[in-house]
Amino acid sequence: MNKKKMIRLTALVGVATATGVVAVANQAHAATTTTTETTNQTTNASVESTQAAVDAAQSAFDTAQTSVDNAQANVTSASNNVTSAPATLSSAIANKEVATSENIASATSAVSSQAVVVASASQAVSEQAGVVSAAASVQASAQAEATSTSASLSSASANVASATSALSAAEAALTSDQSTAANNLSAAESAASSASAAVSSDQAAVDNAQAAVVSAQAIVDAVAEVQSSDVINMSAAYITSLKNYLANPSSANAAALQEVAKGADYVKELQQKFKSDASLDVVVDPSDPTVQEALSVYAVNLINHLRNQYGLTTAFGASANANVAALDFVKKYYDYENWNIFGTTGSDGQGHNKNGLNAYADQLGTSIAEDAGSGLTTWVNGKATMATTTLHNLLYAVYSDIATMLFDDGGTNNWSHAQSIFEDGTILGTDGFNNVYLGVAFDKYGYAHYELYNATEGNQLGKNAYSTAAQASLEAAQATLATAKAKLAELEETVANLTNADQLLAAAQAAYEQAVANLTVATGNLGAAQVDLAKAEAQLALAEEAVEQAEARAEIATQVDQQLNGSNANDRQSAGQDVTSLKTNGRALTATVATASATNPKRGADQGRLPQTDADNQEASAMALVGLGMLGLTTGLYGYKKKLTE
Repeated sequence: MNKKKMIRLTALVGVATATGVVAVANQAHAATTTTTETTNQTTNASVESTQAAVDAAQSAFDTAQTSVDNAQANVTSASNNVTSAPATLSSAIANKEVATSENIASATSAVSSQAVVVASASQAVSEQAGVVSAAASVQASAQAEATSTSASLSSASANVASATSALSAAEAALTSDQSTAANNLSAAESAASSASAAVSSDQAAVDNAQAAVVSAQAIVDAVAEVQSSDVINMSAAYITSLKNYLANPSSANAAALQEVAKGADYVKELQQKFKSDASLDVVVDPSDPTVQEALSVYAVNLINHLRNQYGLTTAFGASANANVAALDFVKKYYDYENWNIFGTTGSDGQGHNKNGLNAYADQLGTSIAEDAGSGLTTWVNGKATMATTTLHNLLYAVYSDIATMLFDDGGTNNWSHAQSIFEDGTILGTDGFNNVYLGVAFDKYGYAHYELYNATEGNQLGKNAYSTAAQASLEAAQATLATAKAKLAELEETVANLTNADQLLAAAQAAYEQAVANLTVATGNLGAAQVDLAKAEAQLALAEEAVEQAEARAEIATQVDQQLNGSNANDRQSAGQDVTSLKTNGRALTATVATASATNPKRGADQGRLPQTDADNQEASAMALVGLGMLGLTTGLYGYKKKLTE
């Protein structure tokens, strides 16, 4: 196996070994990122070692170049010797004393031989120069590749570090996203559940409101239906007699009014005209705001129609605020105090709670008047019995009470209820009733209370007038529902976004997997870079060895040239010398050189063939010397290689 194959085999073994080391390092890197740091440190150390080897190769190359320059100088010297040889020959011919034919032939042969030696040496130098140039080219290529590989290795190491960092960041982000997504989803689900419950509650409220509206609308429709037919008309004689009595409450005027009013008989006649409708036969709560509204509006419409007949231009009003005040007053001063206005037999009634009226008037800071009627009470065998609380009975009670106040209010009442209905600016002689609002409420005994308030800006009793239910309640409920639905939609959107947490988590997982893939690729690139570095190191080693061989050959060429130069000098100084010693790398090499001698005893006898023979011998000697030089070259390489390995 020759040296080149051995060197290549050694390089391949080194590459294979380095590849195996890289594979093991890659496996270790996949197991733990800590090993990656160690591998990077080892790789960096290898790069530094490679750089040192490259620097050494560069230095060796510079030395080889110097040797080539020296060899070239030797060639120039040999050429000068060839140039000076003809001049020496001419000088010998000119010297007649020594210009024998033998000397001339000998000198001519020496010139020819020396020319051959010079040519051979020049060729050897050229060959060595080519070897050095090739080695320098290989070295430069190896240097460039090593530099590139080092850069690739650094880049791969940086990529591994970056990929490792990205992997750690991805893992942290994944963990954080998982935790955040879980917390947000839980919070959103809780909020959505609460919002859903709130919406359900609001929806229930709206449903109730809508049901109430439907019920209220039914009540309004029913009341409107009976309102158009339940009209109380007064005769002109009644109106005139009432005005006369109110202006002068004399016995004659009272009798005249009683005559035209027709009393209880006319009330019964009117009661028979009250419209009975099946839609009114529904049980209701008289304190329900919708029912209160229906009753007060119904009563005010009846009264205002009467006031119009009476010739008055001012009208009574109905409002939610007046109804609230009426219900509050009745509960405080009748229900809570167990104040039975008519009693159970009529004769045991307590009448109006005047102290309560005064106290509540002071509380509101306004004037209050009260009318009261039997309401839901029916009299059976002299005792009061409360009728079923249906809408029909409540409306009938209001209708009957107003009819009674108008046409059957004589006796001890002195037509005071009729007077309160038709007063304009005063009620029962009390000033300050220029803006009257009526509130209707039933007490726990079933009796009806008609509270007449003077509404002012301060007491706000005229606010929330009944021109719009039931509808205002519906709109308020719908507004609440709309707000709740908007909140629900917002929370549902939040839940939807958090429901997409799986997608966000998948994206984070994908980013994590991509980071792992990037790390794998970076690790692979690192392994490839390490393999490339091993190859570059092997190539650099081959280049360095080639340079070393070129240096050795150049050194041998120099020694051969020096020996050749020494032989020429000896030929000029002594024609009798027949032995030349060459010393190369510590080994003695001896060559016999045939030379011409002026005192050779055979000169005369062999004169005819001596020039040819001498020429042959000289040529053979020169070739032998070149051969010995080549032998020395081989021996020198062997010795150098041995010395290198040692």
